[in-house]
Amino acid sequence: MFTQGLYEIIKKSQAAEDTFDLTLSCRELSDLANPGQFVHISVPGFFLRRPISICDIDKDNGTIRIVFQIKGKGTDALSKFDVGERLDMLGPLGIGFKLIDADKKAITVGGGIGTPPMLAVAKHYGQNATAISGFRTKNLVILQEDFKLQDNKTILCTDDGTAGEKGFVTDALKRCIKDEKPDMIYACGPIVMLKAVSKIAIENEIQCQISLEERMACGVGACLGCAVKMTRGGREFYGHVCKNGPVFDAREVVL
Repeated sequence: MFTQGLYEIIKKSQAAEDTFDLTLSCRELSDLANPGQFVHISVPGFFLRRPISICDIDKDNGTIRIVFQIKGKGTDALSKFDVGERLDMLGPLGIGFKLIDADKKAITVGGGIGTPPMLAVAKHYGQNATAISGFRTKNLVILQEDFKLQDNKTILCTDDGTAGEKGFVTDALKRCIKDEKPDMIYACGPIVMLKAVSKIAIENEIQCQISLEERMACGVGACLGCAVKMTRGGREFYGHVCKNGPVFDAREVVL
């Protein structure tokens, strides 16, 4: 179930280099939203909507938060919207993350702009969540204080060592698993990262859910443009990121 409307931007900030953070007042949308889902935003002058992951949901205040990076002309135009203006949004769309009991141990792994959807997931687990985030360099780091405000444990990695520890999120993940095996792993980021995280989870017999980032047109499964190969019961078939995902069981996606 989803809704469509014009929703007011009530807060805006620049989170990092070419990365913007918007909070929108949208009671009916936030009531329906779950971590891992996305919204499809219409940008004037562009035919196709832009899919943006939901970063956080505040059902009490009727708001959602989106954090996005400028990737092209459409997201550049979106970044120009300011507080008081309204965005044409369709959502929440897709299948989100399956959350287990909040007293279970969870690890979230976010790579680059795949970090925002991890915030709402980690919020559910509070101090029982470890949020591992990876970025190329310090100028791209986002949301670390937000994770800490939720009482999440945080591990920051950068490729060049300019912030946090130098190295990959997979190194930090292996270390965490060795210290204490979690009940669930959640991940969103580049395909190469998701492939590595999935392999680690499967080898250690840990449940793992991954969120795929994919270009899409309709956002509701009609155009069939965001296909992804899947396997289930020994049978291969194609699912679609917008309708069957963006969240998938790591064991069922052929990366």
